[in-house]
Amino acid sequence: MSYVLCLDCGATNVRAILVDDKGQLVAKASQPNSTDTGAENAQYHVWNADRILSQLSECARKILPEVDASQVKGITITTFGVDGALVDEAGELLYPVISWKCPRTAEVMKSITKYMPQSRLNELSGVGEFAFNTIYKLIWLKENRPELLEKAHAWLFISNILAYRLTGVMATDRTMAGTSQMTDLNTGDWSDEILGTLGISKSLFPPMVNAGDVIGNLTPAACEMLGLPCSIPVVSTGHDTQFALFGSGVKENQPFLSSGTWEILMLRTAKAALEPEDYAAGATVEYDSKPGLLNPGLQWIASGIIEWVKATCYNGENYDTMDAEAAAIPPGCDGVKLVPNFLPSDPVPGSIEGLILGRTRGHIYRAAMEALTYRLKNRLEKLEKVGGFKATELLLVGGGARNKIWTQMRADILGLPILVSTVSESTVLGAAMYAMAGAGIYASAEAARDAIGISYETTLPGEQQAAYAAL
Repeated sequence: MSYVLCLDCGATNVRAILVDDKGQLVAKASQPNSTDTGAENAQYHVWNADRILSQLSECARKILPEVDASQVKGITITTFGVDGALVDEAGELLYPVISWKCPRTAEVMKSITKYMPQSRLNELSGVGEFAFNTIYKLIWLKENRPELLEKAHAWLFISNILAYRLTGVMATDRTMAGTSQMTDLNTGDWSDEILGTLGISKSLFPPMVNAGDVIGNLTPAACEMLGLPCSIPVVSTGHDTQFALFGSGVKENQPFLSSGTWEILMLRTAKAALEPEDYAAGATVEYDSKPGLLNPGLQWIASGIIEWVKATCYNGENYDTMDAEAAAIPPGCDGVKLVPNFLPSDPVPGSIEGLILGRTRGHIYRAAMEALTYRLKNRLEKLEKVGGFKATELLLVGGGARNKIWTQMRADILGLPILVSTVSESTVLGAAMYAMAGAGIYASAEAARDAIGISYETTLPGEQQAAYAAL
């Protein structure tokens, strides 16, 4: 039996997970993750990369005794997109990793026209208008800490910061670069026009590596830190969304929804035709894990809102209680409506309407799920236009897929079958398949997926479909 070790840095938890060559998750450990407060402003959010690596190492050391460590053939790292930091020649951070949660870049995005029209930026990069994009972090550093850019040897995305700590090799995961809003959609490389306009040299970015490429082998220090034998390859993956896509088994032109803190609705397709109004509506295009394919999609905060309802209204009670209360409330929530806007860049603040005597926390919870599902319906219609297809089903993965009430609600409101992958960890499995290819366990990631196989559970529109159609 051979294994790969997946180090998964999420916004809520960091985890180490061992996957065997049959696709089974044989051991995992996790620790909570959270941002730190920025030094300049109590509202700023930054990630502590050293702490994250330490936590990942502790998780790895906890699970490795459960297998023969000599049979671990590869390691890979997945993370959220866009975030990274400037580093010196020794790989030391010159400034903390600015988090996607940080509000400081909202004003930067609003004033981007002094560098380039937003429409041109969208056209070149394919990436939508999100204040957390890497480009706005670099502009903030350029405008507020210019001496750091002058001093910097490289920009490393957070997955590559961690990979450098393990291998001593600086690289750029292509799937991470594709979230930056600084690449060229047509060439798959950094955009000379965008970087030239910003006054940033392409040499700031280490060479791009494709998913499945070996970045380097573990250093002796990293081996000791993780509790592994040396010479194990660290294989490039990167942005978690692309590997959730691959690990779900989604086919080309089949809509896919990853439901977590954010919901990300995407396709795997050879082309994407986006217009300015699509970008304004939240559309984006990223690089697929497979070179030559693109991932047009839309994204919005989702389970982050559900978690807010849980923390605000349920005081530590579990989802069983929440779901039972939501199930007892009819479609339409007796007039209670929630506007699910939570980000500083949202056009209007979020709100809850229709609260009168007799309405409960269960109404608020169900209203949140309904609002997010109507948002999904609207976004799916836009994705059909962008991708030139008509959805006949929706493939669903992620933590939000475990909520059966919400899954049924999606089927009822969309009027489509919802296919839920029986794999509970699509991101990890997809990354593991690429790690297996890089480590030589399989000839390719596709060969690994074919050998492992993917199965689904289907939820069909039910008795509440008519009620939602009437609403």
